[in-house]
Amino acid sequence: MGAGRLGTALAAALTEAGYPIEGPARRGEVPRGCRAIVLCVPDGELGAAALAVAGAAPLVGHTSGATPLSVMAAAGADLFGLHPLQSFTGGEAPTAFAGAGCAIAGTSAEALGLARRVAGDLGMQAFEIDDDGRAAYHAAASVASNFLITLEAAAERIAAGAGLQHDEARALLAPLVERTARNWAELGPERALTGPVARGDEATVAAQRAAVEETAPELLALFDELVERTRELARRGVPA
Repeated sequence: MGAGRLGTALAAALTEAGYPIEGPARRGEVPRGCRAIVLCVPDGELGAAALAVAGAAPLVGHTSGATPLSVMAAAGADLFGLHPLQSFTGGEAPTAFAGAGCAIAGTSAEALGLARRVAGDLGMQAFEIDDDGRAAYHAAASVASNFLITLEAAAERIAAGAGLQHDEARALLAPLVERTARNWAELGPERALTGPVARGDEATVAAQRAAVEETAPELLALFDELVERTRELARRGVPA
């Protein structure tokens, strides 16, 4: 249930993997005769969606990263969670899940087994997560993905001070972002860190700060906080 970005992508990928799929169902539609129903709806609508499908299937799951399974109690079924650790913007190929992590949970062995099997059949790496750890897990995902986009938008804004249009800045900065992400994944944050803060070049940092203050003063507090966090990371990377 749920014909948004993830629901549409998940239905296509499961169909490609050989699963008999009905849907994705839209608001007000309830699949019947299914072995399992997956709720791909906003977190705030999960309780109502679970109530809407009560009795419609013996297994009901959601794709939320942050919300506990208990929110679906009204479904009257064994519950499972299936959260692909991937970003979807619409129009992805059915193979878009391959290689991603997938947080799974279940209130029974059957429910957990279904979540693990679906993750594996879509090429994802399943890992179990309990309700107590969900908020921290999802916050980490938001920092790694959503906040990265916020930072890159800030970089585009600051690049205007050099006379670069947003599309020009993206084209020039994208290879740097991609290489930096690979370095972080392969080396870890301490070894991947480069730049004036890591070198202790405070004169350059001060010049950057002045440019931010002139070009995008609304980002100055963010710049200062990032510099401080980067200094702490640089200190962690210096051998004692």
